[in-house]
Amino acid sequence: MKQEMLDVIESARDKGISVQRSCSVLMINRQRVVRWQNRVRRGIGLEDTKPGPRKALHRLLSTERQQVLDFAKKEEFADLSHRILTVKAWEMDLFFVSFSSVYRILKDEGMMIHRGYHRSHNGRSRAPIRKELTGPNQRWCWDISYLHTYEKRIFLYLYLLLDEYSRKAISWLVSWQQDAQTAKLLIDQALTDENILDLPEDKRPEIINDRGRQMKAKSVRQLFEDHAMPQLFSRPRTPNDNPFIESAFSTVKCAPEYPGVFLDKTVADNYFNPYFRWYNEEHYHSGIDYVTPAQAHQGLRNKIISERKQKLDQQRQWRKAVNRGLIRDPHLLQPLSETANQSDICSVIHP
Repeated sequence: MKQEMLDVIESARDKGISVQRSCSVLMINRQRVVRWQNRVRRGIGLEDTKPGPRKALHRLLSTERQQVLDFAKKEEFADLSHRILTVKAWEMDLFFVSFSSVYRILKDEGMMIHRGYHRSHNGRSRAPIRKELTGPNQRWCWDISYLHTYEKRIFLYLYLLLDEYSRKAISWLVSWQQDAQTAKLLIDQALTDENILDLPEDKRPEIINDRGRQMKAKSVRQLFEDHAMPQLFSRPRTPNDNPFIESAFSTVKCAPEYPGVFLDKTVADNYFNPYFRWYNEEHYHSGIDYVTPAQAHQGLRNKIISERKQKLDQQRQWRKAVNRGLIRDPHLLQPLSETANQSDICSVIHP
């Protein structure tokens, strides 16, 4: 259509009709016709293109891409997902790049593989409706998981109690028995560590568990009732009703260092003592925006997320300045937390 209009205007000009007159008849701006003619002369063509620059101004720099690859290739981070890898780099002030950018870089290099032992979720499960939590120690969940030993059909048992808001492992223990007495020890440890009995009765957490005989035991139910802590039961054969504790057990048993088989309770205790310290204080949990459970339990989650977003925005503005040529030597780029603040960057981009 554009070429046909130019042909008509050119033919009319050969017959003595001005370009301006032809544009008026065709109801088109003359300046647009001039642009089309210039594009034809330069051999660009008249095809419609997307508006805006051909390359995004905030595109990643080659130095940033190399930083991501160098960091991902380190042996100590070989078992981390691309999201955990990104958060680690944020915390170490190495680079500030989004999850999706790190994913694309690793995928282009053939470094994106499935790192766990479990299959991906099918997406059809539906979690039970729960009231919204606004802070720690509002709802706890607990369960018991089998630990294999070297004797066939003889197991150790891992008791674990989590805070649903922060995903912190409040208390845990390993035992040779599944009984109510051991369950009470687990709960007593949690009550003591979190000073729950110092809270008013209406501020104490509710408890969710499945319907095992330890959970339904009269002494356990009486313990919760005496401490004014409502006990909720999941539906039979419905592990999705208690998803957080099930997910925690999956994380425990899919860890690269998990031995799979334990000789006795002492060996299990020696493994889980440092593991749960790592889980609470160093593990970036995907369910709480990649902060550690200890940070979430201390109420630092929103502050950390806000600071990360600010640094990502600053890095994006810095890349814009570099890609527009306002900063001459991008190879000297350092983490923005050390070199510039938001006002400095804005003054460069918008002088």
